[in-house]
Amino acid sequence: MKKSTLAIILGGGQGSRLSPLTESRSKPAVPIAGKYRLVDIPISNCINSDIKRMFVLTQFNSASLNQHIKNTYHFSHFSTAFVDILAAEQTPDNPTWFQGTADAVRQCMNHFLNHDFDYALILSGDQLYQMNFNEMIKAHQESGADISIATLPVSAKEAPEFGILKTDSENFITSFIEKPKADLLPEWTSEVSEESKAEGKHYLASMGIYIFNRNLLIELMSNQETKDFGKEIIPQAIGKQKILSYQYEGYWTDIGNIDSFFEANLGLTDDIPKFNLFDNSGKIYTRARVLPPSKITGGTTVDKSIIAEGCIINGTKIEHSVIGIRTRINRDSIITNSYLMGNDYYQNLDEISHNTYNNITNIGIGERCFINNTIVDKNCKIGNDVKLNGGKHLKDANTDLYTIKDGIIVIKKGVTLPNGFTI
Repeated sequence: MKKSTLAIILGGGQGSRLSPLTESRSKPAVPIAGKYRLVDIPISNCINSDIKRMFVLTQFNSASLNQHIKNTYHFSHFSTAFVDILAAEQTPDNPTWFQGTADAVRQCMNHFLNHDFDYALILSGDQLYQMNFNEMIKAHQESGADISIATLPVSAKEAPEFGILKTDSENFITSFIEKPKADLLPEWTSEVSEESKAEGKHYLASMGIYIFNRNLLIELMSNQETKDFGKEIIPQAIGKQKILSYQYEGYWTDIGNIDSFFEANLGLTDDIPKFNLFDNSGKIYTRARVLPPSKITGGTTVDKSIIAEGCIINGTKIEHSVIGIRTRINRDSIITNSYLMGNDYYQNLDEISHNTYNNITNIGIGERCFINNTIVDKNCKIGNDVKLNGGKHLKDANTDLYTIKDGIIVIKKGVTLPNGFTI
């Protein structure tokens, strides 16, 4: 079954809602949980489901994504396993960039058809979830479906953000509406589990995870007019094809904007997080780095936090925060409700001494800093006595050094904040 499935991971568009994290990298390459990249999530779900032939489709800022995948996913020379990146390319037949999710798949079809497969599993590169795709493939096969869509029970408040669908008694989809207005919702309730009903989740939302039978995908992709799965392909197929709703009950979140990204990362610090990094059967794979264990000195108190490898921490307090690889936090600094992505390299002691002597800011967090409700992107140099206090009292803003969205301060990748800098 697994050998008959080819996975296609969509890298997403420009990722403007995740800006400034996507200013120099594609959405799937954005660091998550202090040591992973977003693309590691769908790839790991595939590997854990023993689906080991994957294409990642991308077109914006793909250099760091290419590098990450090249350095991470190595399989035996004697296996058929691979993770290949397909960047948008102009050809005599296709002079344009990808125009949507379906158009991206269409433009790459010649690469897919070089492989034997019965089913194409189409995934998004910017979602956080743990799912056994074999169960979905089995349901697809047993129902005799042409297309299957993974669906998630959602509440009335969440429903207008999604494509909402209705099913018959056999879980086949009978109708679909993209991002319905609130006044239409009473007509769109579906049969969901008792647990979902108790949580007020009466609507079925498309998760953007699809299975297509090979021949049908070839047929649908021959229509040059359709550009998007959610807006065109799926609505147009209802009534013509057998489309199964595969209901998923676990944790799932779409990392669409800074707010959801921030919430998903800080949620990992909960006593029992909804997304479980500590799961033998649902491991998240990423680049294997040769890093020392993290070192905490100076009486730092740490509570409800995740600290990745290779950190040197000498602050006063870290609370409800995610601290990424190679982070350096100097004495008397306090970090709360924040995500520090960490660094790609260390400065050696000679460099640190030279910089300190010459009043040049070193990489990491300086002395006596206070950082709250903030994302600090990679390789930033934060001076001494810097105060970053995010919250709803701040208006949205965008400068060369930082962005503020929904009260969350985002310090841009590689910037230097001088001593005493305050937001």
